[in-house]
Order: sequence, then structure tokens, then C-alpha cells
Amino acid sequence: MKHRLVVLGAGYAGAYVAGTLARRLSPADTEITVVNAEPDFVQRLRLHQLAAGQEIEAPHLADVFGGTEIRLRLARVTAVDPERQVVAVADADGGGELGYDTLLYALGSHVADHSVPGVAEHAFDVTGRASALRLRERLDSLSRRDDGGSVLVVGDGLTGIETATEIAESRPGLSVTLVARGELGTQLAAGARGHLRRACDRLGITVREHTGVEAVEATRVLCADGTVLASDATVWTAGFAAVPIAAAGGLEVTDNGRIVVDRTMRSVSHPNVYAVGDSAYAIGDNGRPLPMSCASAGYTGRQATEAIVGRLCGRKIANTKLEYLGNHISLGRRDGILQMVDDEARAKPKYVGGRKAARIKAGIVKMSLWGTSHPTFGLPKRKLRLAAAPDPSVGKTVRPRENGAAAHG
Repeated sequence: MKHRLVVLGAGYAGAYVAGTLARRLSPADTEITVVNAEPDFVQRLRLHQLAAGQEIEAPHLADVFGGTEIRLRLARVTAVDPERQVVAVADADGGGELGYDTLLYALGSHVADHSVPGVAEHAFDVTGRASALRLRERLDSLSRRDDGGSVLVVGDGLTGIETATEIAESRPGLSVTLVARGELGTQLAAGARGHLRRACDRLGITVREHTGVEAVEATRVLCADGTVLASDATVWTAGFAAVPIAAAGGLEVTDNGRIVVDRTMRSVSHPNVYAVGDSAYAIGDNGRPLPMSCASAGYTGRQATEAIVGRLCGRKIANTKLEYLGNHISLGRRDGILQMVDDEARAKPKYVGGRKAARIKAGIVKMSLWGTSHPTFGLPKRKLRLAAAPDPSVGKTVRPRENGAAAHG
């Protein structure tokens, strides 16, 4: 009987690992199934651009996995049962269950409302294609008004900054306000913070610092200091949480739902489950948790691939790099910030800004798309056979220590 590898999610991490495993493992011994709710690859890195009104490439997953012998199941994952080793899915035909021998969990993250009243009912977000298109439709309607409209972006992390600047540049007729809990750009060096402020001034963005939000209503936001801010479209970017399916299935997770993994991306509670990308709580080489980011998807994906191939084929498992080098922030299409960090995740004094940073960010996004769309490029053509009796429990499990906080961008 073939070893059943099931990959949940075909984002940056899931699509890459699935394609790589298909190239490296012999189909005589393994069958790989990818479960994804959408038929296309979603460039999450560019969803703020999609919301602002730009057209974003979305390759068909059937084309991405063409020639790899991967089975693509278009369905929504509803539950994971690691004790029975099955995944429940729902699709147009009603769904059912998929059994697995090894599971790769890459369902990513969604917006975290932090229990703030009204976020779920009234706020927009850019964590998925559907939600980005919903925001785009709202911005379209505001742009058609004679008096324009007001857009309030709550959260000054990387996603909030990119969303506010993209909307302001693409839709100059709208009034854009960015709400920051503390000082704007606290994660940046002093020079980069100044560059960010100048960009906001150039784009006409109003910045409200040291402002907490207590509630979101249909046409306004209530702040902790009693201030009421009018808003025709409130965009919530104040944090992310992992999809709750892992926690509901009994896997060991963090408070925000990320699966706790060892150095090889294997679940510390269920050894035949691996997690990558935003779904994984992984400790980087600097001793701190890797942030939720596209870069982390690449690093955790490569490590998980090495671990799965090594354990199934009886080979030595290589430790790949788990690094957090810095942040690449777009400020519209013609400006940006490249901020590198040290081993303590603190911003280094120097930064790159302006058009050069924008070109670097555009290049990174382009390479990420190309790499995901060509998951088997550059890999050896030799297919590896499985060991006689692969044991997913073999190997020491090391529990990562909690140290530091995650970020997104």
C-alpha cells in the first residue's frame, strides 16, 4: 500500500512543499494529495494591491502541479482528527474524509479580532482573496461618490502600512487614516521611521498614534480615549491568528493557534503531522519564534521537506536555515523600505528606501510567485524509494521554548 501524504493548503508553503515532495519521492511508494479551497494560487503578499484595485496574477493550481502526479482536491478543510489520521473536507458534492499516513498542515492564518466588538461584523481585511475583493468592491463604491469617502486602517504592522499606502496611492480621492497603537514604525530604525512618515505625508495619510480601538461600528470606530472616528470602510490589520482547526483537533498549539513543532517542523504532540508557514510555531536560529511571513513559509517549508524525505526514506535529516533577516515594506508602487534586523530581531541602523527598495520588494514578490509556480525547478530528477517500514515517530522531539512575539508581512 502506498504511503499517503496529504497537504492541507496550497499557499506559499504548502504548494512549495507538495511540489518538492512529488519531485523527490517515487510515485511507486507514495501518493500526494493537496487539499485547497480555491482552484488558484493566491498571492497573499499582494492582496492589499488587489483590494486597492490592481489586477494580480493567480496561476491555476492544476497548472502549478502539472506533471507532478499530485492529486488536487478542491475542498474546504473542516476538521483534522490526528488520532484516527483523517481529515474532514467539504465541497460541492458534500465532502467526506481523507485518510493520511503523513500530514502537512499549511492552512495559514486569518485576521485576529482580539475580541474587539464589531470587527467580525463591520471590518474588512486582506487576509484572503475573497475578503480583499470585498474590500475592493467597497472602495469602488466610495470612489464613485462625489465626496469620496473615508478609509480607516487599524494596525500599523507591515500589513497595515502596506494597505494604507497602497489605497492612498491608488485611490487619491479617498481620505485614508492609519491608526497605530503606539508610535508609528516602532519596528524600524530611526531613519526608516522618518522615511515612513514622509511617505504618509506625501500620500495624504492621516496618522493617529497611541490610539487603541475598543469597538468597530458600521460607520465609525470607537477609541479607548473616547474619540470617535468616522469611517466608511474600516480595514482591520491588527494581528493574525492561525486557522483554529489544529487546536480543535487536539494538536498542541499556542494561544493564537499555531502548531508547536520541533526543529524539523514536526508536531511535538503528533509525530506524523508537520506544520509550515503561518501554521507553525517554530523557533528560528536566533532563538526566537519565526514571524508569520512569506520568508518563514520558505524556511519552514524547506526544513519540513528535508524531514519528511529523510524519515520516509531512511536518510539523514539535514537542518536547513531558519532565519529572520528583516522586512521588506512596500509604500505604494514607487516607494518602499528594506529594513534588516540583527540576531535579536532589532532593526539595524541602516535601511534602504525609495524606488530601490520598491524594486527589491517587487523582485522578491516576483521570485516568490515563480518559485511557487515551478516547485520542482532545479531539483534532482532521481526519485527516492521509501524505506521498508518508515516510522514517523523515529527521532528526538525537542519542544521549542517560547521567546518573543510573531509579526506579519
